[in-house]
Amino acid sequence: MNGISFGAEVSKPEETSVKEDWLTILKGLEREEIEEVLSQTFCDRCKVNLHARVQSVANRKRTKKLLISSPDSTILNPDKHAESYTTSIQESSIKSDSYKTPENIHTRNQKRYSNKFSPASVNNKHSSSSSQSKSNKSLDDDLQSDEQKEMARFRNIGRKINFVHFERVYGNHMNVLQGLELHTQVFNPEEQKKIVESVYEFQRLGQKGRLRARTYTEPTKWMRGKGRITIQFGCCYNYAMDKNGNPPGIIREEEVDPLPPVFKQMIKRMIRWHVLPPTCIPNSCIVNIYEEGDCIPPHIDHHDFVRPFCTTSFLTECNILFGSSLKIVGPGEFMGPVSIPLPVGSVLILNGNSADVAKHCVPAVPAKRISITFRKMDESKIPYGYVADPELHGVRPLSLSLKASVSASTSVLSQSEETSPPSPPSRVVSKPKAPAFVGGENDFPPLGLGLQRSSNKNVSKA
Repeated sequence: MNGISFGAEVSKPEETSVKEDWLTILKGLEREEIEEVLSQTFCDRCKVNLHARVQSVANRKRTKKLLISSPDSTILNPDKHAESYTTSIQESSIKSDSYKTPENIHTRNQKRYSNKFSPASVNNKHSSSSSQSKSNKSLDDDLQSDEQKEMARFRNIGRKINFVHFERVYGNHMNVLQGLELHTQVFNPEEQKKIVESVYEFQRLGQKGRLRARTYTEPTKWMRGKGRITIQFGCCYNYAMDKNGNPPGIIREEEVDPLPPVFKQMIKRMIRWHVLPPTCIPNSCIVNIYEEGDCIPPHIDHHDFVRPFCTTSFLTECNILFGSSLKIVGPGEFMGPVSIPLPVGSVLILNGNSADVAKHCVPAVPAKRISITFRKMDESKIPYGYVADPELHGVRPLSLSLKASVSASTSVLSQSEETSPPSPPSRVVSKPKAPAFVGGENDFPPLGLGLQRSSNKNVSKA
């Protein structure tokens, strides 16, 4: 009629403009607003048609992308393949007005899971997952990159384990440094900065009284070498007999703050990187904040803590002295046969004779320094109110296959150390600048008592 074939429609100018306005409005809507529009009430037939159209467009787009990315895309006709694929989707979608009944949904879910885990789906794994492989590739690359970075850093750790210094102790000629290890580059500069900033924040909290009473201690500096700040987590450790009559060691009746997250991450790092054994995961630590001239006098760590234990160093490199007999020369000044430098970011492990026979001390530091000593409490000495942290339970080191690389790195260090002459021992660290210093019982815990208690167990003949 009027030269127009039956079934054809001619859009009037008003209808075209209305359609264009409708598309403009739709494009300007946010995702939530579009969902609101589509969530309005439709009849069942309209819901089915709308679902089929959306699914058709989505499947056609997905199929074209898959075919273009497929190695055989030059053989297939993308348009024809997409047309047949979307037609089958429409035919399977539009079947009856009962499309969304609970029975059908349950049946479809059963078929979906049965097909997903059927032998056929397993056999066709590569063909069905080709579209997912590319989407997962970037994630796999990121994970692989992170693992590679960790492995690279793990392999670059410096490890010195063959410390040797023989002394005669209780009539036995022995290596008093047996069990001592030094691991360098465990924490990089960025990590060191975060750790130091966390320590400063704990110091501020302690000064404001926002930590438990025995967590933070800031004594008065009444002479050189006295008054370093300590912050202890996990347990309250008594350096000397206190006013309540508590002897040196862990006070089981006292509570301090638990290990903060930053220190738990450090513990995990040391376990993962084979610095500490997984059989001795620390559950307490003490932070020492040194100002210039502060020190730690000669001592042996209390046996309320099991072996091994470790100390980490930050801000300033300093020396630590070892020997079965260390002498006090003056305020903050000590004399000993072995002096070992502690680089920043390093971890010093004390075990065996180095922990139980040799005493150690830190002479007056040349500049501000922070050390964090991590220790595991003896099971019989754990505070009554202590609750084990599940986050530290079951931490495992990197794959055992990495032991070869660890052994290789340590053997290389051992060879280089054997060929190079040992550095001369440090006798007097610095000259005294004050009147003679007389050590008393309260200068540092009388932990040397642990030497007699464990001498028969831990002293081995050379």
